[in-house]
Amino acid sequence: GATMKINTKRVLAICCLVIWGIAGSDPAMPAERALFVSIGETARPPLGWIEFCAENPRECEVRSVATRDAALTSKSWKELVRINRAVNERIIPITDFDHFGVVEKWTFPDDGYGDCEDYVLLKQRMLMDAGWPRQSLLITVVRDQKGEGHAVLTVKTDKGEFILDNQYPDILLWSETSYRY
Repeated sequence: GATMKINTKRVLAICCLVIWGIAGSDPAMPAERALFVSIGETARPPLGWIEFCAENPRECEVRSVATRDAALTSKSWKELVRINRAVNERIIPITDFDHFGVVEKWTFPDDGYGDCEDYVLLKQRMLMDAGWPRQSLLITVVRDQKGEGHAVLTVKTDKGEFILDNQYPDILLWSETSYRY
């Protein structure tokens, strides 16, 4: 039979390309994941937010501006992780009913206790204090696996929209969570 001359450098290069293609050039950005949430109808703010703003008008003073994607760098990612971890470790979870005797109360967890929206308010404040644009830090109410309402912080970046959550230690791309948006 015919003999075939094998070019080992070429075979090695093709194998590397195949492996690179399978693994992806950037593991944080595979093509099959949705990076950005699609925009739907305008939603009314939750009653807890309206009451929070009535009690804390300076926290809610903003001009109506479009959302803005923050630049996500290695440094800013580390800052997100640090702040998310610090708040999740510092605050002890408690329901508003057990804490305040009411079903819903949005507030900063200054006493070390809070529920999901309290974690979100503190994370948003700390990120803004660190220089993140308010327009990229969206308080988002989702439906969890049980169909119940839950608040998370959506951080809009040029690399996708990431979720900071008190129920999970890791920051996830929105499409990696099990929530309904």
